[in-house]
Amino acid sequence: MPDSTNTIRDIVDWLIAGARPAKMPDEVLQMLGDRMVEAGFNIDRAGVFVTTLHPTILGRNFIWRRGQKVTVGEANISVEGSAEWRNSPIIEVVTRGQPIRARLDQPVSPEYPVFRELREQGMTDYLAQPIEFINGERHVISWATKRKGGFTHADLAAMEAVRHPIARIAEVFALRRTATNLLNTYVGYQAGARILSGQIRRGDTESIHAAIWLADLRGFTQLSDTMPGPELIALLNSYFDCLVTSIHNHDGEVLNFMGDGLLAIFATSEDRSEANVCWESMAAAREARVRMGELNKERIAKGEPVLQWGLALHVGDVLYGNIGGATRLDFTSIGPAVNLAARLEALAGRMGRNVVVSSAVAKHCNAAVVPLGRYELRGFREAEDVYGLADEQLAGALA
Repeated sequence: MPDSTNTIRDIVDWLIAGARPAKMPDEVLQMLGDRMVEAGFNIDRAGVFVTTLHPTILGRNFIWRRGQKVTVGEANISVEGSAEWRNSPIIEVVTRGQPIRARLDQPVSPEYPVFRELREQGMTDYLAQPIEFINGERHVISWATKRKGGFTHADLAAMEAVRHPIARIAEVFALRRTATNLLNTYVGYQAGARILSGQIRRGDTESIHAAIWLADLRGFTQLSDTMPGPELIALLNSYFDCLVTSIHNHDGEVLNFMGDGLLAIFATSEDRSEANVCWESMAAAREARVRMGELNKERIAKGEPVLQWGLALHVGDVLYGNIGGATRLDFTSIGPAVNLAARLEALAGRMGRNVVVSSAVAKHCNAAVVPLGRYELRGFREAEDVYGLADEQLAGALA
C-alpha cells in the first residue's frame, strides 16, 4: 500500500511547479500516470477531455494506459448533440459538475457504452471527475483500474488531490491552444505562428518571396443586391470552401478575405524554390477549378445560377507583416507584386478566363499554360505578357 501522504504530496508539488520537464499536454498526462503507478496507486487508465474553441473541433481527448504511450484524439463538432455524445459519462460530468463513479465489476445504472468497453479491457472500477477552469468552464478527467475490488481509499484520495492542480495545467495548455486555433482560423497558420512568437507591433514586417493567389467572385454586387443575407453567406461559404481547401492542400496560406475576394500566398523557403511554389499555386488553381465545377453542377441541379469566378497567379517579393492603425492591425502582404496580381485578376474577368498567369509564373509552368497576349496594366510602366491554363475552356458553363 502506498504512503499516500508523502507520495501524492510529491506529485501535487510537481504539478503545481509546472509539471516540468513536460512541454505538451500529452507529456504531462504520460508523466502523471507513470508517477501515480510508481507511487503505488492502482491506476491502469486515465483520460482527460477538454473542449476547445474551434470551428470544426468540439474537443480533444488524451488517454493514458499503463505501460503505453498517451494517445490523442479529437471530437468533431458534429458529435455534439448526437446520441453518442449524450450517452456518455463525460457530458454528464460536464453538465452537472459532479463526479461519476461506477464499480464495473458490479451491475451499474446507467450503463454507458464506455463501461462495456472498459469491462472488456479488464477494468473493475471507473471514476470521472470535473476539472474546472477559472472562468467556470468544466472539463473532465477520468480514471480506471483493473484491481480486484476496485479503487482503494488511498487511490480515490490521490485522484482527488491531483484534480485541482491538473486543472490549472490543462487550462494553461487550453488557453494557448485556443489562441493558436483562433489565429490559425482568422489569420492563417504562418501568420499565427509569427504573432504568437511576438511579432505584434505595427511595422513588424519582412520581405518574403512567394507565389501570390488573388481570386474574386464575379457578379457579387448583383448577387448581394438580390439575395437574402443568409443565402448570400451560404453561397460565399460554399465558394470559399472550394478555394481554401485547394490552397491548403498545396501548402498555401490564406491571408485575407475581402468581401468576395481572397488573397493567399505560397511562400518560398529553403525547401521550396520559386519553381516549386509556382507549380503548387498552379496545382491549387486547377484543383479549385475542379471543385468549382462540381459546386456549379450542384447549383444547376437545384435550378440556381452558375457562379463565375476569376483568379490571378503571380510570383514576386512582398512585404509580409503587421499593417494598420496603432490599435487595430492586419497581418497581410502588400507590394507591387500584389498590385500586379490584382490587375491580372481584373483582366481575367474581361477575358472570360477563370485563371490568368503572369510571365513570372508561366516561365516555370510553360507546359501547362498558353500565351494570351501582351497587355498594358494600369499603374505599371511595362506591359505584361499574360498566360492562361492550356486546358481551360473559355467561359465554360461549369467554370
